[in-house]
Amino acid sequence: MTNYPVDRIIFGPDDVDLSRSPLAGRIDAETYVLGAFNPGMTRLPSGNLLLMVRVAEALRDPVADGNVRSIRWEHGHYVLDAWPLDEVELDDPRVFRIKDPVWRVLALTSLSWLLPVELSPDGLEVIAVHYDRAIEPAASWQCYGVEDARISRVGDRWLMTTCSVSPERLSTTLYTSDDAVEWTLEGIVLDHQNKDMLIFEGLIDGKYWAQTRPLGDVYFTYPPGSEWRAGPAINLASSPDALHWKPHEAPGLRPHAFTVSTARMGGSAPPVRTRDGWLSLWHGVAPKGAVGVYRTYWSILDADNPSLAVRSDHEALLEANPALTAAMQDRMYVEDVVFTTGIAELGDHYVVASGEADLACRITHIPKAVFGL
Repeated sequence: MTNYPVDRIIFGPDDVDLSRSPLAGRIDAETYVLGAFNPGMTRLPSGNLLLMVRVAEALRDPVADGNVRSIRWEHGHYVLDAWPLDEVELDDPRVFRIKDPVWRVLALTSLSWLLPVELSPDGLEVIAVHYDRAIEPAASWQCYGVEDARISRVGDRWLMTTCSVSPERLSTTLYTSDDAVEWTLEGIVLDHQNKDMLIFEGLIDGKYWAQTRPLGDVYFTYPPGSEWRAGPAINLASSPDALHWKPHEAPGLRPHAFTVSTARMGGSAPPVRTRDGWLSLWHGVAPKGAVGVYRTYWSILDADNPSLAVRSDHEALLEANPALTAAMQDRMYVEDVVFTTGIAELGDHYVVASGEADLACRITHIPKAVFGL
């Protein structure tokens, strides 16, 4: 990985004022910020940058009276659900598992909402934190939270995909805006367990295009000796209106058999147009412990047929940097994780936004020359 001269944490848990949280005064329990991370990013009409930060707000004391509790949105209110300790497994600080003999059933230890944070054009100064524009759950299929925004500008409209979490489904939902300030919830656009939906920042043959990443428990093997590995891959879909999506039949970016960091992969930042095609940043995961090692990689996709990769680099573009989170070591609950979620052009480089260690927001300036641009 290249060492970048501009690479820092710009926003973290201590920067969130929970007295202005959507949950403030609405549940009878003390909360704290488990993480302020995985920020969607776009450039505002003013030239400033907007981060849409995922704030994971967790109970300070999740275990009480022999139960473990979780937060849930219900009909405009927030409630606490309690599960007897002998009915759950508590081996992950982010979730607890319901002991179910048939299915893997989880509950979250936090509820996520989105906080708009305005930055200077270079992404290195916080200009304002817009609590009055925070996005919280608004429907039953978001009752456990709104996670991991990705923002694309297509023409004069901004499109923001998020992951909505509920017992009904783990779905991708769409928000739209004419100014990236006021957002309208359009509803579900991809159904159960299709995550990391990234809408291309431009049309191809008059259609919207997106990278998607459907998940499942079963994958079928490639032939012996294939260069590809079975497992989660980055697929493609197109749409006439950004609401109704048809899967593209040709595969997109697939896990390579000889690259350990593609044991699991998915989209990171929305693809942006360059002179050579679409620049796509994506994450690859190498096995390690319960979470794995997350790194960011890149590919240039053909301008007219994004199922074709013009070039890629097997060396990681970004890796977790423990020095950036050293001052927050007492808050760390995962390691070796960088999860890129946004990109914006600025002169001869790109401003890249990432979540660092599921804890804070990282800004990195990456020269265009790194991508051969």
